[in-house]
Amino acid sequence: MGNTKKEDFGIEKESKINPVKYESMCNPMAQAEICNAEHTEFNIVLGLCVGHDSIFLKNSNALCTVFAVKDRVLAYNPHQKF
Repeated sequence: MGNTKKEDFGIEKESKINPVKYESMCNPMAQAEICNAEHTEFNIVLGLCVGHDSIFLKNSNALCTVFAVKDRVLAYNPHQKF
């Protein structure tokens, strides 16, 4: 419910990170709406892309905090060096 297959947006397999695997795009507005429908009081955002977390925060009725964002550049390894 909170994600959509990349192909549904017209993204070609060659443009995906891994063309042979299922990849979804998150839908932060729908995720916020689901939390709103459940009347959550506090949302902890974990693993949304930067920008998508902002969309979620804007649309959430409840207080929120961000625990961690998606980090594909460093493969989620904060000790990785460029």
